[in-house]
Amino acid sequence: MPHHPLDFVQCPACSHVWNRSFRYDAIPYQNNPNRMFNRGGIWKGHLADTRDILLAKLPEVPTVVEIGCGEGHFVRGLSEAADGRGRFVGFDPNASPETGLGVEFHARLFDPLQDMADFLPDAIVIRHVIEHLTEPAALLEQLAWGGSSLDKPCWLFAEVPCIDRVFETGRLADFYYEHVSHFSTESFRTLMQRAGEIERISHGYDGEVVYALVRLEVPEKLRARAQYAAGFAERTVLARARISAQLDELAAGGARVAIWGGTGKGAAFIHHFGLDAQRFPLVVDSDPDKVGTFVPGTGQCIEFRDALKAHPADVVIIPTQWRAQDIVAEMRREGIRAGKVLIEHDGRLADFERDSHPYHSGVSSK
Repeated sequence: MPHHPLDFVQCPACSHVWNRSFRYDAIPYQNNPNRMFNRGGIWKGHLADTRDILLAKLPEVPTVVEIGCGEGHFVRGLSEAADGRGRFVGFDPNASPETGLGVEFHARLFDPLQDMADFLPDAIVIRHVIEHLTEPAALLEQLAWGGSSLDKPCWLFAEVPCIDRVFETGRLADFYYEHVSHFSTESFRTLMQRAGEIERISHGYDGEVVYALVRLEVPEKLRARAQYAAGFAERTVLARARISAQLDELAAGGARVAIWGGTGKGAAFIHHFGLDAQRFPLVVDSDPDKVGTFVPGTGQCIEFRDALKAHPADVVIIPTQWRAQDIVAEMRREGIRAGKVLIEHDGRLADFERDSHPYHSGVSSK
C-alpha cells in the first residue's frame, strides 16, 4: 500500500495543527469511509447530553439537518428524542445499511447556500466531519450566509476531537492521515467565530472532544459589503453595455480612434468592451519597450505615440484614467492633437476636458 506523509505544523496564533502535505484524493472515502464506533456506554451518554443541549434551543417541531451523518445515529437520536415531531434529514455521499433508517436521507454532499434555502433548517449538525476537510472555514462561512438568509434563527452544532491533552501527555496516535486538521479548544473557537455568534463551547467524553453551539449569522458590516459588491456587479453589466454602445457608435461613424496603452489594464479595457483589431486597429504607448509588441488576445500592434503626430486621431481613449492628466500633458508637450480625449467613468465614456470626474487633479502614477 502507498505511504502518505504525516507533515504536521502548528499555527502559533491560534494553535491549530494540520497536515500541510495532505491530499484529499489519497483517501478512498467514497468506497470505505472512516466511521466512528458509537456503542460505548460513556460515549452514548455524551451523545444524549449533546442532543439535549441542541434540542433545548429548537422549536417544538424543528427541521434539523446533519452534514456527514454517517450511519445516521445522531440525527436519528434527535428524531427519537423529539418523538418524531419535525423533519430530520441526513446528508452523506456514503450510505450504509443503517443510514436513513427513521430519518430522511440524501446520498450526496450538502450545498449550504442552496440546501438551506430549500430545507429551511432550524439547526445544522456537523459532527466529526470538519477535521477531514481541507477548507473548513469555507464551509462554515457558507453556512453563516445560508443561515442569515433565513427568516428565523438557525443554530449550528459542531463537534471535533480535541487535542489539548495531546500536548499535555505527549501522545502521538492522534496524528493520522485521515485527519487533515487537529483542533485545540482555541483553534476550534477561532473557526467557530467564522460561523456567527458562539452561544457555547464545551468539552465532552472526558475532554476528548470539543463542541460548539453557534447561532449562524453574518455581521451587518459584511452583509452591507456584500450588498454593495452585488450592486457593483449589476452596475458593471450596464456599464459594459453602455460603453460598448458608445464604441459601436464611434466605429460606425468612421472616427479615427486611438487607444493609449495596450498592456495590463489597457488590454483589460480592450477585452472588457470588445475593441477588436478590425474596428479599432490603432493602439499607442509612450513606452518604447512596448512598441512592436501586440495586445494579447486581440492582436493590435502597439505603436509609438508619435504615430499620432502625422496622423492625428479624432478620439483618444485612455483606459488608465488615473494617468490621464499626465498623458494629456504629454500630448500637449509633444504636439499631439485629438478632437477629444475619453476616459471610463461612472459607467460611460466621459470627455476628459468637459465632463465632471475626479481625475483632473489626480496624482500621476506610472
